[in-house]
Amino acid sequence: MVSIESFNFKGLKAIVRVDFNVPIDREQGEAKVKDDTRIRSSLPTIRKVLGDGGSVILVSHLGRPDGKKDDKYSLKPVHLHLQELLGQKVAFAPHCSGGEVKAMADALRPSEVMLLENIRYCPEEEGKPVFPEGCDSAKKEKIREQTVREQKRFAAILAGYADIYVNDAFGTAHRAHATTSVIADYYPNGRKMFGKLMRRELKALDRVMDKADHPYTAIIGGAKVSDKLDVMRNLLDRVDNLIIGGGMAYTFIKALGGSVGDSLCEDDKLDTALSLLEKARSKWVRVLLPVDSVNGREFKVDTEAETTCAHEIPDGWRGFDIGSRSVEMFREVILSSKTVLWNGPMGVFEFDNFAKGTVDIARAVAEASDNGAYSVVGGGDSVAAVNRFNLTEKISYVSTGGGAMLEYMEGKILPGIYAIRGY
Repeated sequence: MVSIESFNFKGLKAIVRVDFNVPIDREQGEAKVKDDTRIRSSLPTIRKVLGDGGSVILVSHLGRPDGKKDDKYSLKPVHLHLQELLGQKVAFAPHCSGGEVKAMADALRPSEVMLLENIRYCPEEEGKPVFPEGCDSAKKEKIREQTVREQKRFAAILAGYADIYVNDAFGTAHRAHATTSVIADYYPNGRKMFGKLMRRELKALDRVMDKADHPYTAIIGGAKVSDKLDVMRNLLDRVDNLIIGGGMAYTFIKALGGSVGDSLCEDDKLDTALSLLEKARSKWVRVLLPVDSVNGREFKVDTEAETTCAHEIPDGWRGFDIGSRSVEMFREVILSSKTVLWNGPMGVFEFDNFAKGTVDIARAVAEASDNGAYSVVGGGDSVAAVNRFNLTEKISYVSTGGGAMLEYMEGKILPGIYAIRGY
């Protein structure tokens, strides 16, 4: 597999799949990018191609327009922001395919950049079959086959714009879309490669999944056990300590006989939780659950709050954050680790009065990193926590992937990675 660092793009056009699916602020009338982290993350790849004397055709999605043009999901605000970051003009194609786009691509000169409009305006990108009401199984199969053919034709058209394909969108690597995997089939080996961001992501995740130093601690938070169950199962073969926080912790606490009041709890996953704990014991993995809980009456910012033992939450109260004793217990384990992986908040991080547990864990991970541990943080709220207190630079690697990171941690083969690396 060719490396982008060693490849020379001089005189060549590269179509680069990026992840510019960023939050857009539309409240003041003029749409502007609120958080440009993902855009900035793509700059090293873009600058590598331009610096070699190549030209760049950027492809991204924004939101879920479901195959239809919708100004709410236009990449125009991203286009303006990208020009500022690059310090040069960027051509903007008003469509994602067609004769006008092909002409613009053909006209690109060395060191020039072009951004296509939202690729998900084209239904062929996602390749979702649409079945009419009352459609039988034979008809459905024909529709599926037709949808695949249309997606391949679309990918072939896009591939015709450029000499090289570069995938630098880890956040969409788990999608078998035209621009994340299918397009790679139209480029020979040596003419398709990962971008710099994708390479950094894979290097970081491969290290914590297969080459971690021990003691190794994984911190898994979030709302539901069902969302992270396969991740935790896969990690039990790798980690020494598994810290469980967030709403999912209450399912485990109830499974162990605790009272969780009105806290979020998946009753249909109680046996599953016990099974996972038993598997952890058989593998000598220490599982840590919260010992105290900060509870609220209602799901709102100014709700009445109190702290109780995590397994003694009264009826009428809901666990919204881990308490100080849990933080200290988790912190001690984190600081004794040589590898730390964190995905998911410890509580209702969006409410300031229930964000302390998540923030304190962020600080502990940063401190462990300062002490020499290798740390990887991923997931929206976990990343938000390290960003909020300017801890990003202290973390060994902050992932840009959400769903892609989770599926990679589950041990799944991601289409966007397989299309280039083969595994």
